[in-house]
Amino acid sequence: MGNQQLTPLEGHLGYCLRRVSNAVSGTFARALQEKQTSVAEWVLLRELHERGQAAPGELADSLGLTRGAVSKIVDKLDAKGWVQTEAKEHDSRFRLLSLTRAGRRNLPILAEIADRNDAGYFDCLSAKEKNTLRELLAKLTDHNRIHDVPTE
Repeated sequence: MGNQQLTPLEGHLGYCLRRVSNAVSGTFARALQEKQTSVAEWVLLRELHERGQAAPGELADSLGLTRGAVSKIVDKLDAKGWVQTEAKEHDSRFRLLSLTRAGRRNLPILAEIADRNDAGYFDCLSAKEKNTLRELLAKLTDHNRIHDVPTE
């Protein structure tokens, strides 16, 4: 057992990927925290920006979160005045979420944080290398049927 050859940690792609991922996501989370915003709030804001309006259940499904988790995130964003909820016509039980003016105003500030974070970690790569990395990560995501959206 003592003579068994083990692959060095750096020889494991998963280890290397996790090392980079932890650094990138940790720096991003700390930068968002300075704006009193979590990664989960950022992700939900981006999703609402893309959709315009969405029901909480739709957001839960598309983000791979529970309805309870979405509800907690929405409550925090609502307390900030960044999202609004309105009842759907003819069905007061069905709610639609959308960004408020304040939410739309803060989104570019948060997007700049994301852009700066990406630049800080990935500007050492050429445009071609960034594209290759994106393609490889997409291939791994597809092959392994990874559908969840990282919110932490």
